[in-house]
Amino acid sequence: MEIKSFVKDYLSRLKLILDSIDPNVVSDIVSTLEGTIEKKSRIYILGNGGSSATASHMVNDLGVGLRRRGIINFDVVSLGDNSPVITAIANDIGYDNIFFMQLDGLLTSDDVMIAISCSGDSPNIVKSVDYAKDIGCKVIGVTGFNGGYLKTISDISFHVDAPKNEYGLVEDTHMILDHIIYSYYIQKNN
Repeated sequence: MEIKSFVKDYLSRLKLILDSIDPNVVSDIVSTLEGTIEKKSRIYILGNGGSSATASHMVNDLGVGLRRRGIINFDVVSLGDNSPVITAIANDIGYDNIFFMQLDGLLTSDDVMIAISCSGDSPNIVKSVDYAKDIGCKVIGVTGFNGGYLKTISDISFHVDAPKNEYGLVEDTHMILDHIIYSYYIQKNN
């Protein structure tokens, strides 16, 4: 396949996915995030690899990006951003604990967790989500492919129904979710 036809095909598949985004799910996510303002609680975002990059980008947009414009003041943290903490936990007690140990004893039932996982089955995500559910914390699952465990246990599921291993399409759509929410607040404030 040559690059021009690949580009057209990729964009065509991405457009189909974007057209299937349910505005009601995005509305539920925004409502849940806004609930943290009333409760003075925190939003924790976690993911591995590209999903970790999306988590960091979401913190940038929904945290400082909106706060510096005086729009809304979300207390939002990406659990993948502190490499010394992550590597110490992974080295000492295992990679499956890198998010859980950062949440243990701090996460409350008023907080919100946004767990991003293309497969929905990453052991470190599953362990953290189970912990969140055990203490009554609301979980927003951001998944792809078949959604895995995360899709089934999430209170709100933003799912990208893409063929297995189409990471680009899934991760593109997850990033677009961030930009939809961020842009909504920017437009709403104008």
